[in-house]
Amino acid sequence: MGTIKLHNKHFKKYISAKKIKIAIDKMASLVAKDCGDEVPIFIGILNGSFMFAADFVRAYNGNCEMSFVKLASYSGTDSTGNVKQLVGLNEDIEGRTVIILEDIIDTGTTLEEIYNIFRHRKLKQLKIATLFFKPDVFRKELHIDYIGLSIPDKFIVGYGLDYNGLGRNLADIYQLTTHKMTNIVLFGPPGAGKGTQADVLKDKYNLVHISTGDVFRYNIKNQTDLGKLAKSYMDKGDLVPDEVTIDMLKAEVEKNVDANGFIFDGFPRTESQAKALDAFLEEKGQSINGMVALEVAEDLLVARLLKRGETSGRPDDQDESKIRNRFNEYETKTSILKNYYADQNKYFGVDGVGSIEEITERLSSVFDTL
Repeated sequence: MGTIKLHNKHFKKYISAKKIKIAIDKMASLVAKDCGDEVPIFIGILNGSFMFAADFVRAYNGNCEMSFVKLASYSGTDSTGNVKQLVGLNEDIEGRTVIILEDIIDTGTTLEEIYNIFRHRKLKQLKIATLFFKPDVFRKELHIDYIGLSIPDKFIVGYGLDYNGLGRNLADIYQLTTHKMTNIVLFGPPGAGKGTQADVLKDKYNLVHISTGDVFRYNIKNQTDLGKLAKSYMDKGDLVPDEVTIDMLKAEVEKNVDANGFIFDGFPRTESQAKALDAFLEEKGQSINGMVALEVAEDLLVARLLKRGETSGRPDDQDESKIRNRFNEYETKTSILKNYYADQNKYFGVDGVGSIEEITERLSSVFDTL
């Protein structure tokens, strides 16, 4: 599952069960090494830590004891700051090494309350282990001895953590996503007016237009790290690897995290690029809504480009063989992508012959359904 809905909110997959296990195994190994032959008592903070505590104890290679206490600190998606009394501890812990197992530590309010309760119990030592830690919002001057994964200050659910009661049973961690984007792959053969239509549609639907050509030119002109890398391939006459192109596109998307969506123009061009784009968007809880392709007869466009070449000064618009070679390349790549998106019921062909307004109207009728 890439995204899920709990109550009225959407969450995107964020941390896999496999990554969680690796973090827990590493923590358990480190704690075991520090404890040596000593028998520590682990205390899990309910409700959130029950899955973490169970997996941690299973991963712990040594003798130990386990107990749970109850402490409520969350309501909805915001920390209330109101920490209730600790209840449920019946073991004699005087002179013992106690290690608190927390599911998540953010501001540290809960941790401070726990620490203050335990520090008067005449312990040998008190240590804190947390699976997730939010360093950006931690406000207390307390030492955290063991940290599984440091994460940004975003609300998460799964693996024992909940949103108003739901989500604790999820094996993976999911992050709150604020809105669903509309993402369109816009395709069209050379001379079909795709760029013109993209400019109109981005304003009409309040989308961000990402043109691969523009992105390349920007990065190369501004000598970004990706631009320098791309130019190093181009200077040798080599094709720029997919990974470089994809990283450029990712950077553009990350610049517009609050966008209503994107029109991808000139990307993807291969099935591997399409799969990479899908994987990237899925990480963000998003997806491609559809591939919309302008369909125009080749002979008509060849004549149009030759006429444009009379005034544009572009040499590739003045040679019919070069023009037809561009069409051949386009058709080869488009047919592959057409099948890729058609298999997902996401391919939409639109008649690209007519006035700008007529073509915009046809494209709009498709965009409206997406």
